[in-house]
Amino acid sequence: MSEELRRRMVEDQLVRHGISDRRVLDAMGRVPREAFVPAALASSAYMDGPLSIGGGQTISQPYIVARMLEAAAVAPGDRVLDVGTGSGYAAAVAAEMGATIVSIERDAALGEAARARLQALGYDVAVTIGDGTQGLESATPFDAILVAAAAPAVPEALRAQLAIGGRLVIPVGRTRQGQELRRITRRSATEFDETVLEMVAFVPLIGREGWPDAGGTGG
Repeated sequence: MSEELRRRMVEDQLVRHGISDRRVLDAMGRVPREAFVPAALASSAYMDGPLSIGGGQTISQPYIVARMLEAAAVAPGDRVLDVGTGSGYAAAVAAEMGATIVSIERDAALGEAARARLQALGYDVAVTIGDGTQGLESATPFDAILVAAAAPAVPEALRAQLAIGGRLVIPVGRTRQGQELRRITRRSATEFDETVLEMVAFVPLIGREGWPDAGGTGG
């Protein structure tokens, strides 16, 4: 039954809304999304929307996960930083695509639970507890960085950790009701291209270069 629900999700929520990267579609058709939500919400795992994972945090809508992975052009062998581990779902999909994933989560309990879940499901994802707005300097450079929470501005630390040609996909905006999903591509040591992809609504990114007040991340 789960395989059929995943097939429907891919066709009805992703393909129908413009996702065309076959690697993204195939990966999302394989990852068991129900394993990344609370047991009480398992029957809603494939609905077209975000779901609460507790503590004011969410697992992102399937379309948004796919949109970000496609926009970041994640490819096999890429080194990817996943900011806002949340449930671990987005990291699992990126790993399913053949990328090497480092994920960072500010909430220790959430991060530890995601690490255990990913390990139990066989996904080789390195989960670190820390301030996602500062990235992970020790693991740089990254071919892609995906941020699952909205920042008031693009964190300079994340720009600096992109490889030349690397892509950062992040929601940005100073309103909690909606933000711009942006793709920043590093062209040289000092040059970056920036594209607004669409309007989105994410929980706030907390940290030194994010929002200072309480909130949560989700992936």
